[in-house]
Amino acid sequence: MRPSHALNPRLFGRRLFLAGGALTLMGAGVGAAQANTVIGKAVKITGDVTRRQAGHLEGLSAGASLMDRDFVATGKESFAALALGDDTSLLLGSETELLIDSFIAGQGGTIELGTGQMMFDRAEGLTKIDFSMRTAFGMIGVRGTKFFAGPSRDAAFAIFVEHGLVEVTGGGVTRQVGRGEGVDFAAPGAAPTAVARWGQARIREAYASVGAG
Repeated sequence: MRPSHALNPRLFGRRLFLAGGALTLMGAGVGAAQANTVIGKAVKITGDVTRRQAGHLEGLSAGASLMDRDFVATGKESFAALALGDDTSLLLGSETELLIDSFIAGQGGTIELGTGQMMFDRAEGLTKIDFSMRTAFGMIGVRGTKFFAGPSRDAAFAIFVEHGLVEVTGGGVTRQVGRGEGVDFAAPGAAPTAVARWGQARIREAYASVGAG
């Protein structure tokens, strides 16, 4: 089903929060930057990808600037590779909705994942940043890492960490997820499962879903 572009991005975060929580990177919070601040760019676009900003909807093409409060949505069999600053990237899978709430290069920011799947990628060894990601399923705290987030096999939502450490909170339960490990969520508001190591087949499936297979 094609993502609904009628969704008002300013109500997007509230809808997710009421549904079950938020994903937040560990560390001090970063204040929201003003809208219309250029914070990155679209690196690669495959298929039908749109951007909504202040009520204006347009197609998103490679090389286009990204701004705070951009609401990006991918269509069926469509993918987007986005760069935030010089060293943070996001890969969006098919039928994914993402709001870039705010981002400040070298400091961090906030995004909201509505539907679909994505990968956050920041190379090891870089200065740690404070970054938050909200979803309907829980709260994730991350500082400088690479992780996948989205549906996976029988799980309604899952987190897998390739490197770094994330703190996942949902349903009143917090899990520490490290390199090669993941957790699943059965439904919004449910607690994450116990931490488990993922096999290579499942990792490949998850990465393929964001065009990184």
